[in-house]
Formats: sequence, C-alpha cells, structure tokens
Amino acid sequence: MKNFRIIMLTIAALGAQLLFACTRQPEPLDVLIVNGVLVDGTGQDAQALSLGIRGEEIVYIGPDTSLPAKRVLDAASLVVSPGFIDPHTHASKELLSPQTSANSPYLFQGVTTVLIGNDGGGDPVTDTLRQQLSTNNIGTNVGLLIGHGALRRAVMGSEDRAPTADEMAEMKSVLSNAMESGSLGLSTGLFYAPGSFAKTDEVVELARIVAEHGGVHDSHIRDESDYSIGLIGAIDEIIDISRQSGVTGHISHIKALGPAVWGQSLEVVNLIEAARLEGLPISANQYPWLASGTHLANALVPREMMDGGKQAMLLRLQDQTVLEGIRPQMAANLERRGGADALLISGDSKWRGKTLGEVSRITGKNPIDSAVAIILDGDPSVASFMMQEEDVERLMSQPWVVTGSDGSEGHPRKYATFPEKYQKYVVQKSLLSLREFVRRSSGLTAEIFNLCDRGHLLPGYRADIAIWSRSDFEPMADYDNPERLARGVRYLLVNGKFVIDDGNLTDNRNGQILSRQTCSGTSASHGSQ
Repeated sequence: MKNFRIIMLTIAALGAQLLFACTRQPEPLDVLIVNGVLVDGTGQDAQALSLGIRGEEIVYIGPDTSLPAKRVLDAASLVVSPGFIDPHTHASKELLSPQTSANSPYLFQGVTTVLIGNDGGGDPVTDTLRQQLSTNNIGTNVGLLIGHGALRRAVMGSEDRAPTADEMAEMKSVLSNAMESGSLGLSTGLFYAPGSFAKTDEVVELARIVAEHGGVHDSHIRDESDYSIGLIGAIDEIIDISRQSGVTGHISHIKALGPAVWGQSLEVVNLIEAARLEGLPISANQYPWLASGTHLANALVPREMMDGGKQAMLLRLQDQTVLEGIRPQMAANLERRGGADALLISGDSKWRGKTLGEVSRITGKNPIDSAVAIILDGDPSVASFMMQEEDVERLMSQPWVVTGSDGSEGHPRKYATFPEKYQKYVVQKSLLSLREFVRRSSGLTAEIFNLCDRGHLLPGYRADIAIWSRSDFEPMADYDNPERLARGVRYLLVNGKFVIDDGNLTDNRNGQILSRQTCSGTSASHGSQ
C-alpha cells in the first residue's frame, strides 16, 4: 500500500506539473517559494523544488525558480513542509473568543489545522458550532469531532446507567445528523464521566453510525494505567469496537501511565500490529512529554462519585462520611500517579506551580485532604510525571503513531509539542528522520481523518504551508513557563495567506471549518512511511 500511495501521488504531481506547463496563464502566481528544502508529507525524502501558489491552492511543484509571481520567497536553508495537523486539542475556547481566535500557540508551532471535540467533549449540535466559528475569523483550520460524553449528557444527563432504547435512538439520530454535516467522527472519553458509565456495546452501536459515514472513532481509552480494566484491556476494547462496527479506530495520547504498566507498551504495539494485520485500521496520536495532564478530580476521585455530574461530586466530597468511604480509593489512585510529589498543580489555582506534596507540607494536611480542598476550590489541572522514556520512544517509533498535543491549560504541550518532538527525537536522539517527523505531523494525520486536500505539498492541495528553520525550530515553553510561544517558524500560510511572515504574526485570519471527505489513492492502513 505504501508504494501504491507514493506512486499515485507522484503520478498526480507529475501530471499537474505537465498541465501547468502546457496551460500556463499570463497572470503571475501569487507566491513562488524557491530554494527551500521541500519535505512534502508523503514520506519521501526532502527535495530541492520550488512551490507555486495561486489563490488557496498549490498549483506548481517543480524545479523552475523563475516563474512570474507577485511575491517570490527565498527559503534558502529553510524547511518547506505541509502545515502541521494536530488531531487532539482543546482549542475550542480560544477559537470561539474574538481575542484569541488567531490560535497563536498552534500557529507558532507550524500547525495550520486543529481538531476539537476530543475526549468525548465535542458539541453534538455542530450546526451552531460551525456558525459560531465561521463568524469568528479563526487563524487555523478546524475539524470537528462529536463528543460521546457531550452527546450522552445532552440526551440522558450524567447518570451512571445504560441508555434506554429511546435514548439510544436519539443519540444515534443526533450523531447521524452531525456526521452528515461533515463532522470527522466520534470522540469518546471512556476514562471520564459520563463516558466512563457507558458499556462497550453502547459505543459499538454509535460507532456503526460513524463507520457508515466513513468517519473515525477517536478515543481517550478507558484506562491508561490500572484504574479499572487496565491498559491492555482498554486497548483491546478499542480494537473490539472497530472489529464489531467497522469504524476506523484512533487512540488519543497513547501512553503507559504509571509504574504498574511501565513496559506494557511492547504488548500494546503487538496488539495493534495484530489488529492491523487483521485489516482493522487502528492508529494513535502521542505527545512527546513524560508528564500527562488532566484535572485533579479526574486523577484521584472514583468515577462513581461523578454520577449526576460535577456538582453532585462536589457535594459528595463535602460529606465526611462519603469522603471516609472513598479515601482508600483516592489513596490508591494517588499511588498510581506516583505519589503527591509527582502531581504538579498546573491550572488556575493559588497553588499553581507547586506539587500536591508541597501543598500538603505547607498546609499541614495529609495529601488526600489537601487534594479534596483543592478540588473544592476549583479543581485545577495537574501534570502527572508518570511516563517512562522507553515506552514513549517505543510508541513514537511506530509508523501508525502521529503527533498530537492534547494542548491544555498549564502544560507546555499546548505551546510546544511539535518543536519539542522535533528537537528531542529528530535532532538530539535521531529516533525519527526529518521526513518521518513531517509525515507523522501532517500527511499521515490528514489520511487518517479524511482531510484529502491537506497534509501534502502537491498540486491541487490547499496551500497550508510551514516554512521553518531546522536549527531554530524549538520549544520555549516548559513546566515552569508553559505559555511561551515556540520559535523557528519563519513563514506560515493558511489557505494561501501568510499568517506568520518573517517570524511575525500578521492580521490574516484565514482558517476554515473543514468537513470530512472521501479520499482516493491513499493507504487504507494509515501507517506507511
């Protein structure tokens, strides 16, 4: 499949070049990029080729450096790549606010397209969301996922039970309408309430609707550690959902979280490889950090406490009898997270920048009581330093794992995931080559999520283009300063317009709301290089 895909894309590119040469119009190109190191997102090696843009499209890829153009950009010593595509973000808030709709934390990483609605949280009423986004001058393109948790909440509340037949029919109807409107697929957050209350067969029924429309099931799996069914059981569940429904399965922020499952990445890889050999299109995304991020309650509070929603949980935590009953479970969950000194308060809190252990020592309370007080005072996000480098590298080296930030408040991954991965695993460790890094940050992601005219530098594709320095593309954010913009992206075009020009953000807001497409000529296995 790899060779077929590359051959087809190459034939298409050569044909487009010939057509361009034979039908060249007198008007100049809008932009001609010359002298750059072109890495096209297909997995092929870098090439010294020029790239021509007219309007929103790439219309020329070839050796000619003298084509007439309104602007000729000399990209000498710079990488010219597709704009990166981030399949797992929490950028809805930024995109929906006029003050932050440029989405600059992503633009300065070279990201031109983000997906929102991950972890089961995507708005099921997509028509309203599309209207809001379309009037807000967004800086990046955006693709929409329908959140299973949000869908469940809208139809049946946050109750810990199975849906009735009528409720299931309503969820399927809402999901079908959203898919017909162009949504990319269904996201599940099976670790989070209320998604955690759903049994596998409920997800399978919904996934069948997604499969009928050619969409993707993107999942924060039920367990990345040993909270419930264990990491291996959770991977098996995602594979089984795809097997029963026929849906494309995509595992978000794949990891082995905590000492109990360290080393299980090998078994995870073997399970997914076996599923792919079976013909099941299973893939994953991953961020290059050793700390995960979630809210403190999600890390420590048992899921049954969340029956009925967040306010119900907060009331239960204030009941001393209830709290005493769940204290052993919270202590076990804290141990899974590596103890109080491995949990960094990273969100909006007076304790931001301190570990739970430090808070406990300052207040004189034990870690569980300290955690409950912090949850009751806003439940901020936390960073959990609970991953092992060996597992991260083993998963990253798989050809079906793409780059995804899971960008969230207080964690450097929102501002620095793509340059961090490049610097650490391409430049420093040589785990990935330049072409592999680019492909797994652009072309492969586009293929998985059916964004057929994005992710590659080929004639006829949209001009989402990142031009960046191999030496200076690096993260500036860290855990102490998580909101520093990355550096090294010199130019960035979204749909043919410069949104970063000579390192500076422009006034252009040229993002579009993307819809699922029907692709041809790409690898169905979603994992060739």
